[in-house]
Amino acid sequence: MNKILLVIQREYLTRIQKKSFWIASLLGPILITAIYAVPIWLAMQDKEVKRIEVVDESGLFQITDLVDKEVEFKLVNKPVADLKANFAKEGYTALVHLPKDILTNGKDLKIYSEKNLSLSLKSSIERVIEKKVRAVLMKEAGIASEVYEKTQVDVGSETVTVSESGDETSSSSGGAMILAGVMGMLLYITLLLYGSQVMNGVIEEKSSRIIEVIISSIKPYQLMLGKILGVGMVGLTQFLLWIVLTIGLSQVASKFYQTSPIQQKMEQVKKADPKVAREINDASPMAEVTKVIESTNIPLVVGGFLFYFLFGYLLYSSLFAAIGSAVESATEAQQFTFIVMLPIIAAFMMAQFTMQDPDSTMAFWASMIPFTSPINMMVRLPYGVPAWELATSMTLLVLGFLACSWISARIYRIGILMYGKKVTVKEMAKWLFYKG
Repeated sequence: MNKILLVIQREYLTRIQKKSFWIASLLGPILITAIYAVPIWLAMQDKEVKRIEVVDESGLFQITDLVDKEVEFKLVNKPVADLKANFAKEGYTALVHLPKDILTNGKDLKIYSEKNLSLSLKSSIERVIEKKVRAVLMKEAGIASEVYEKTQVDVGSETVTVSESGDETSSSSGGAMILAGVMGMLLYITLLLYGSQVMNGVIEEKSSRIIEVIISSIKPYQLMLGKILGVGMVGLTQFLLWIVLTIGLSQVASKFYQTSPIQQKMEQVKKADPKVAREINDASPMAEVTKVIESTNIPLVVGGFLFYFLFGYLLYSSLFAAIGSAVESATEAQQFTFIVMLPIIAAFMMAQFTMQDPDSTMAFWASMIPFTSPINMMVRLPYGVPAWELATSMTLLVLGFLACSWISARIYRIGILMYGKKVTVKEMAKWLFYKG
C-alpha cells in the first residue's frame, strides 16, 4: 500500500507543479465564463437603448404610451422637415412621423433613419404604435380595453414536480436539459483528456527505459493503479479550481450585466408596467436557473457527478494504461485508442437522445452499461431517476471497473517490459492467460 501511495504522490506532485497545469486551470474558467458572458456582452453592446424622436400630428399619444424595454421615445412638436435634417446629429437613431389620420391610415406611418433600421427596432416601434391605435379604436367602438385584454390569453405551462409525499416544486424542462447537457459534455471531455494522460505517461516512461528501474521495486499492478489514481487526483483538483474560479468570474460578469444600459432600461419598464415586469422575469435566464436549483436535488447531482467521474475515469484510464504499456510511441497507440474511444463517443451520441427522452428504453440501458453509464446516467439525473436504477448503475460501473482493471493489469505486466515488437490485439488477448 505504501508503494502505491508513493506512486500516487509522485504522479500528483509532478503534474501540479507543471506550468501547463496552472495555465489550463486558470484559462479553463476564463473560457467557460467567456462562452456565455461574451455573447451577452456583445448583445448588450448591439442592443443598446435606442433614442427615437416622435412627431405626433394626430394628438393621440402621450409619452406614457410610448414605452419599450429597448427604445427611449421623445415626443417633439416641431416641423418634420426641420427634424429630418437634424435628428441624427442630435444622437437619435430614427424619427417617427405619425400622420393626423393614423387611425384610418396606419400604413402612412413614416420612420426616417440615417441608415437601414434593424427588423427588431422597426417591429418594436410598430408594436408600440399599434397598441395605442388599437386602444383608441376600441374605445370609439364602445369596447372597453379591459375586455379586449381579457381575451388576449397567452397559453403557457408551468411544470411542477410532485414528490411521493405530495410536496410540489416548480421545475424547468429547458433548464434540466441544459444542466444535463453540460454535465454530459464535461464527462465526455474529461474521460478522454485524463485517460489519454495516463496512456501518454506510461508510453513516456516505457520509451525512456525508466520503467525498468521502477518495476524492480514495485509490482506492475501497483504501479498501474498508483499512476491511475495520481492522475485522477490531478483531475479532481483541476475540477475544484475550475468550479471556484468559474463561480467567482460569473459573479463579476453578473455585476457588469446589472449595470448595463439595457438592464437599467428594463428596470424602468418593469416599474412602469407590472405585467411587462412579470413577463421579463419569467423569461429571464436567472428565473430558469432558480427553477432548476429549486427542483433539482443538488447534493445528489454533485455526488453523482463525482462518483461517475471517478469510476468512469478509473474504468477507461485502466484501459488506456494497458494500451500505453503495449506500445512504444503515441503513433503506434492510435490503432488501439480508437477501440477504447469508440464506447465514449457512442455514449456521447446516445446522450443526445437521452436528453430528449430520459425514460426511454435506450436511455435506461445506456445508463446501466458500464461503458456508457457515466455520461448517460448524469444526463438523466436532473430529470429524476428511481433509487434502484441509480444503485444498479453504480454497482455495475464498479464491477465494470474491477473487471477492466484486472484485464488491464494482465496486459500491463507483460507489455510494460516488451520492446522492439509491434503488438496486435490477438497477442494482447493471449497475455491475459499467461501465468506468473
